[in-house]
Amino acid sequence: MKTLLHAFLRRVAVPGLWVAFAALTWAATAGAQSLVEAAKKEGKVVIYGSLESGIMEAIEKAFTKKYGIPIDYFRASSNKTLDRVLTEARVDRTVSDVVVTNSGPMQLLRQEKIFAKYVSPESARYPDDVKDPEGLLSPIYRMVIVGILYNTKLVKPGEEPKSLEDLLTPRWKGKWVMPDPSRHFTTGVWVRNLEQFYGKDWMAFAKKLADAKPILVESFIPAAQKVTSGEALAGITYLKYVYIMGKEGAPLDYVRLPKMLADSHQIGIQAKAPHPNAARLFEDFFISREGQEIMAKEGEFVTAKGLYPPIKDAEKIKAVQMHELDSAEYKKWASEFRKLFVSSK
Repeated sequence: MKTLLHAFLRRVAVPGLWVAFAALTWAATAGAQSLVEAAKKEGKVVIYGSLESGIMEAIEKAFTKKYGIPIDYFRASSNKTLDRVLTEARVDRTVSDVVVTNSGPMQLLRQEKIFAKYVSPESARYPDDVKDPEGLLSPIYRMVIVGILYNTKLVKPGEEPKSLEDLLTPRWKGKWVMPDPSRHFTTGVWVRNLEQFYGKDWMAFAKKLADAKPILVESFIPAAQKVTSGEALAGITYLKYVYIMGKEGAPLDYVRLPKMLADSHQIGIQAKAPHPNAARLFEDFFISREGQEIMAKEGEFVTAKGLYPPIKDAEKIKAVQMHELDSAEYKKWASEFRKLFVSSK
């Protein structure tokens, strides 16, 4: 594309236009070099997030190799990431530069005026419908799909649940796991979004899920771990663990549901980031094609076209984006889900 444009400018022979184009190209290159130099002077970038440590390690390896800047990463569930960022902000002791987690907590942090505006040049690659209109957050860079995983050693072929409704049957009662929706933000959002599949009957279906006596855990990773260990035969958790944990020998597969709810994820730079230039450089790399390719290879369903994780039939999956809840909505529904899933035990 660049060669064709150069040739076109030579043919039309407009000196002023050529000079202007050259100046813009130089300015963009100089700007990128200036950011890299400033980032290197800051020495490191500190990140808080829920992205799995193994995936961040792959990102860090490529980022540090390219720019020579190390990453300090604190990894926790989305709830704990949210709490840590808010706690530090409220005592005016911001430690992290970047926050990486699902869109629900990110929107809550936006309301607290945590983020600085930054529109990465890499954002131009993304369609408008995944971009943040205010520029306070990155475009949605991945969709984390919530599905049903099962233990292939303990569940014979053909006997796995075929739908969410199957988990309600006596065969599965008390034998499957899910995060507690009254404590785990994303699972609470997932339960509330069952309305997209069940319409006005969604709450009745949620009650049936609770009546099926699922094993309740803190978050999605413990859910997948219990399925892997055999403490549960199946579970509601992130689909990507089929690959991520499967690499370590976990006997996992997923139910091919017609549609699955998915959680969108974004990245934001703290308004009081101690290393703001390193933070901007990291975001540029993270949402670039190179960054997306790394994440896809690590099992992520990224939003870049043509990239899929190494999970069988990944390209056939139909993901339905979940509607986010604000803090007041989540507090309300968490109370309702506590009555259903916890108080009834």
